[in-house]
Amino acid sequence: MSTLSKHLDEIDILLGLQAASKREVFQAIGKHMQTAHGVPAESVAWSLLRRELAGSTALGCGVAIPHARVKELERIRLLYLRVVPALAFDSPDGEPVSDIMALMVPAPATQEHLDVLAHVASLFSEKAFRKALHKCEQPGQVMEVIANWPH
Repeated sequence: MSTLSKHLDEIDILLGLQAASKREVFQAIGKHMQTAHGVPAESVAWSLLRRELAGSTALGCGVAIPHARVKELERIRLLYLRVVPALAFDSPDGEPVSDIMALMVPAPATQEHLDVLAHVASLFSEKAFRKALHKCEQPGQVMEVIANWPH
């Protein structure tokens, strides 16, 4: 089982999200976190937006890893979204983003948060990993790819 699997629940995999802006993505993440985990939507959306305003969390190759401290969280949470159509995200290569792995951590952040962020960045920088994710049509398939990807 991958390190990421302990922070990502199948319920937190949203495929085919439609959003017209980063703000809409962050609002959708907030609404999901409130519904699924009881974390206030506004707190999540505002924390992600505030971090994004400090600098884009897009990596390039269609990937973004928005991340933020959310004081109401009790543990690290990951949320994977596939945005359709891909969305402008101020990425370094100018490419629109379709793969988003949001990382939300309790405040104060710990070394584990940095380790998870590094692991996500490393995985999503692999073209074969992204290609495997794009073949997935169901959240369970995404979980399988993440859990069993050779690291």
